[in-house]
Amino acid sequence: MNRLESYLFISSILAALGVVTIASRRNAVAILMGIELLLNAAALNFVAFGRFVKNAAGTHPLDGQIFAIFIIVLAAAEAVILLAVIIAIYRQVESIDADRLRELKG
Repeated sequence: MNRLESYLFISSILAALGVVTIASRRNAVAILMGIELLLNAAALNFVAFGRFVKNAAGTHPLDGQIFAIFIIVLAAAEAVILLAVIIAIYRQVESIDADRLRELKG
């Protein structure tokens, strides 16, 4: 895999799987996994462009890797918060079916 197009192809597959997962699943945990797939697709794009695109000085900038680390941290924080919300909802409603969650008052 030494071409940018191959990374973009894999990233587009990840993004498509994430969108399909979010649109087709009712389970809140599965929706969270779809969001994680979308974030991974974005991180892969940033790293691929960081590797294959050179700046004006002719060197490879580390911007893509820095954005990927930021996305990983963001995904971890998002997972922790959403899993806490899902556990709290499960205690109230005894289900994590997204269609049954019509109100979020405590």
